[in-house]
Amino acid sequence: MVAAVVVAVSCPALAQRAAPSQQQQTVTPAGPQSVSALAERLLPAVVNISTTQKAQRRGQGRVPRPRVPEGSPFEQYFEEFFGDGDRQPRIPGPGSSLGSGFIIDAEEGIIVTNNHVIADADEIVINFHDGSKRTAELVGVDTKTDLAVLKVDPSGKKLVAVPFGDSDQMKIGDWVLAIGNPFGFGGSVSIGIVSAQNRQIGSGPYDDYIQTDAAINRGNSGGPLFNMKGEVIGINTAIVSPSGGSIGIGFAIPSNLAQHVAGQLREFGETRRGWLGVRIQSVTDEIAESLGLERAAGALISGIEKGGPADGGALAAGDVILRFNGKEIRDVRHLSRVVADSPAGEEVTVEILRDGQPMTVTVVLGQLEESEAKTSDSSDDQSGDTEEQLTSVTVLGMEIREINDETRAEFGLSEDVTGVVIAKVEAGSSAAEQGITVGDVIAEVDQQSVSSPGEALDLINDLKNQGRRNAYLLIVSPNGDTRFVNVRIR
Repeated sequence: MVAAVVVAVSCPALAQRAAPSQQQQTVTPAGPQSVSALAERLLPAVVNISTTQKAQRRGQGRVPRPRVPEGSPFEQYFEEFFGDGDRQPRIPGPGSSLGSGFIIDAEEGIIVTNNHVIADADEIVINFHDGSKRTAELVGVDTKTDLAVLKVDPSGKKLVAVPFGDSDQMKIGDWVLAIGNPFGFGGSVSIGIVSAQNRQIGSGPYDDYIQTDAAINRGNSGGPLFNMKGEVIGINTAIVSPSGGSIGIGFAIPSNLAQHVAGQLREFGETRRGWLGVRIQSVTDEIAESLGLERAAGALISGIEKGGPADGGALAAGDVILRFNGKEIRDVRHLSRVVADSPAGEEVTVEILRDGQPMTVTVVLGQLEESEAKTSDSSDDQSGDTEEQLTSVTVLGMEIREINDETRAEFGLSEDVTGVVIAKVEAGSSAAEQGITVGDVIAEVDQQSVSSPGEALDLINDLKNQGRRNAYLLIVSPNGDTRFVNVRIR
């Protein structure tokens, strides 16, 4: 019989495996252990928004139903709520839950939400976290950023407000918390991270979205996206989804943009954006090389608006705007946002590159809204001279029509919706597979805005000629939700 012998061996490697180092013992957890305290503090500031409006039928497509496991307790509920594929969609009627919002001023009763949440409403009702309700009045809306400011009478009620944070301080990977009213269930909390920044999804001229994987669904629109300090750093607005449900790609308006717009709506009841009065285009690598720039950045002036702020000679076609009021300009969209955020009437400094030489000039900004009103009046005067355009085309398995008074009434489209409306969808087509239905609106093709069926057809034909296999479409659903879809061309 051999006796077992235990030998004590001094081995640094074994010792390290046996006992974690001091550094390993103090490693910070990868994510928050719990957000329960934060959620409890923030939930009272988030509200559900419902409206009273005339019920109307918005086309003949069906509302996509959430996918639930067969036999689920919710299956019958969803069947009753969304109907089946042969039914007409149930358009929200009086008192229907539409979206979310949040209180930014408890003393004044000020609430921020998305414009598409309250568009065309005859009456707006705010449902608070404690179950109480109050009617709200509309302070102002901005269709370009899809924002709206509401006001309720705060007397006799203790409201809870949340502050705006600095969205520019957020980094990819930072934790965020979304609170809203998905599918009308009431205050719900989801958590995720910042997936990307400065996203352009083609919803307007000032696209600059925060992308997040925090679950955002129908009804979350207008609700806040918080940082871990409980500050609003975004307003949940749109998702990319073939079904209408969250697939982890949601977009929020950055708080720095929203706070500026909300401030103007509160003060003036409208936006008063700065206007430079120049036509601009991107600085490509080829242009940058020809101008002696180290990299493609800034915005190239292609023309000067007659009678605009820059018409005095300070700026000229061919100038490259490198900085605006001290801010380095990344690209064309960045310049548009920075100018719009500047007050009308303010004198600004513009650093440019002209004939290879850097220069600094000053310009007094005009007001964008005033210039747009003049342009609209001019267009109305000349409308009789335009050639007749195509009013309907069939492409990619869809019949698309122009949006006019007749189609707005037929499909229940609000006045601020632009693009082309889908009148028919072929069964089994790629468009049908992507969840596109009658009454949806194509706002963009390949990130280019369309306003007529002819424009959409030309862009899709261009994609065919380029050998592209898919058309990248921005779809606006009848309830105002936006999403991107890829529709097969061949």
